[in-house]
Amino acid sequence: MNKNIYSVTQVNTYIERMFSDDFMLGNLSLTGEVSNCKYNHTGHIYFTLKDEKSAISCVMFAGKRAQGLKFTMKDGDKVVVTGYVGVYSPQGKYQVYANQIELAGVGDLYQRFEALKQELADSGMFDSMYKKPLPSHAMKIGVVTAPTGAAVHDIIRVSKTRNPFVQIILYPAQVQGEGAAPSIISGINCLDSMGLDVIIVGRGGGSIEDLWAFNEEEVARAIFHAQTPIISAVGHETDVTIADFVADRRAATPSQAAEIANFVYQDFANQLERYSDKLNRALDYKIDTIVERLNNYKLRLQLLRPENKIKANEEKLSQLAVRLASLMQAKLDRYESRLVALSGRLDGLSPAKKLAAGFGYVTDSKGGRVDSIEQLKVGDSFSVRIKDGSIDGAITNLSNI
Repeated sequence: MNKNIYSVTQVNTYIERMFSDDFMLGNLSLTGEVSNCKYNHTGHIYFTLKDEKSAISCVMFAGKRAQGLKFTMKDGDKVVVTGYVGVYSPQGKYQVYANQIELAGVGDLYQRFEALKQELADSGMFDSMYKKPLPSHAMKIGVVTAPTGAAVHDIIRVSKTRNPFVQIILYPAQVQGEGAAPSIISGINCLDSMGLDVIIVGRGGGSIEDLWAFNEEEVARAIFHAQTPIISAVGHETDVTIADFVADRRAATPSQAAEIANFVYQDFANQLERYSDKLNRALDYKIDTIVERLNNYKLRLQLLRPENKIKANEEKLSQLAVRLASLMQAKLDRYESRLVALSGRLDGLSPAKKLAAGFGYVTDSKGGRVDSIEQLKVGDSFSVRIKDGSIDGAITNLSNI
């Protein structure tokens, strides 16, 4: 009796083809609880999907994660896995190759999320024109979150690291489950009435059900109508909620929200010191300029003072007096020289000298000088003055020379 003998590879290959040819196994969705969940360093995720009676191995390759997985999967999560069943030939085991993984019930929630997102977007609530700018130096920060979660501790730690003087006002809100939305709204309204610089609204990560309070329309409207700038910080970086779209600023995590809300006090202090130095230098320069100008004005004022003017005029008058005296002396000297010259000439013409030399001069009876016989006639009296007296007489005869 002849036997057909096959290799292990042939059998596994045959089984693999059977799986790939089966229409149902080529595209199916199955639900169960996650266990043995392991994130490989390559980016692949290996896990087991189980229910009350059975389990099946599953894998999601790294290339599928970006589009197929929107949350951080962990043991105990109830999920819906969509993909196909195939055979891993090297080990001869079949497993589910996942293309998409959703939390159980996420389909309905996602549809509600998308519908509300579209409605609010159409109403303009996400428009950038309504976004309020965040203050650059916030000193009073409100926080709406659970009082015991990691989120509030991260916010306080980061805030105090950046600015030790910041004041944090916590509104302890319920952030998950029934009643979470009214609690968050109450916190927003309460802190909004306190005149704070900025408000952080958020919580740590979780499933879409855990974060659903931040997808409620009433919460979105409370954020939109608040007068205080609001930062939304819900979940992890991959988590997105309606609150993120309507808030004035979205932070990927509560820690990042604290970084956005707070300025670094030391940098601010250093900047103030630089501004102070610059202001002092400018002030010193201004003072020096004003002092120099005042000194110039003082000098000009001293020059224009009446006493200085009088003193200057006195000096000028003194100089003019010296000059005048010099000019007068020079003129006197000239006049004196001229007088000496004239005196000499006059002395040369002096009658007394003439008389002393033996000459004399004749005057008529009236004392007038007689220098021609035409001035006298016979019988007129006359006088002759000589050096030591005068001789009177009368004309007895006149004759021409």
